[in-house]
Amino acid sequence: MKEVNMSLSARPVSESLNHSTTPASRAPEACNGEDFAVCLAQNLRFSNHAQKRLQSRQIDLSPDDLLRLSQAVEKAAQRGGRESLVLVDDLAFLVNVRERVVITAIDPEHRGEGVFTQVDSVVFAAPYSSAPLSTLETKI
Repeated sequence: MKEVNMSLSARPVSESLNHSTTPASRAPEACNGEDFAVCLAQNLRFSNHAQKRLQSRQIDLSPDDLLRLSQAVEKAAQRGGRESLVLVDDLAFLVNVRERVVITAIDPEHRGEGVFTQVDSVVFAAPYSSAPLSTLETKI
């Protein structure tokens, strides 16, 4: 099975994916002196269920994917979203926006009928950028 790398740091997968060991999320304003994009992505957490889905479905998220997902969650928060479906390319993520927690991850092979209920918003992640994370401009 492929190792799922969900962190922008070099922490072990079990540590970087474990909901209970991930630091409490910080408001984006608390990212003083840090690269805003990296800080924003580090605020996103994954539930145990989401971690299991990512591992069992062998979904690998790059640092860019994590950044795009995190930016989409931030957009949902700014618009008052509470439970959002976030689409990143061909992947779908159900996210508790207020807590910045990914509830589950769905790949194209496991969408079933493609019906999602109890969602108050849908966010399409920004297109993939080939620019390195350090040079991305985050305008949220």
